Amino acid sequence: QVPLVESGGGLVQPGGSLRLSCAASGTDFSIAVMGWYRQIPGKQRESVATITAKGATNYADSVKGRFTISRDNAKSTMYLQMNRLKPEDTAVYFCNVDKGYRNDWGQGTQVTVSS
Repeated sequence: QVPLVESGGGLVQPGGSLRLSCAASGTDFSIAVMGWYRQIPGKQRESVATITAKGATNYADSVKGRFTISRDNAKSTMYLQMNRLKPEDTAVYFCNVDKGYRNDWGQGTQVTVSS
């Protein structure tokens, strides 16, 4: 079983919205730090948003005010609501769950913002 499974990626027009989901397996979801990262071809992977077990969030400056990270512990799922998308948001988005003793990554989901 894949520890993390992302979904919700796809093609969207500039200014549009997309919601990514990350379904986690295993234990200790509620105490893990989770985050979304993205990879643009030829560039370093960057952190998009993170959320701690206590709900504290952090966002990259480039997405502040447009993206919202959240988690539903009952469903062991994390979300990334992306609004007012821009072409520069185009990337492969990865889900990460850091339990301290174990660090899991999803397979990635492609987000393409284009008209």
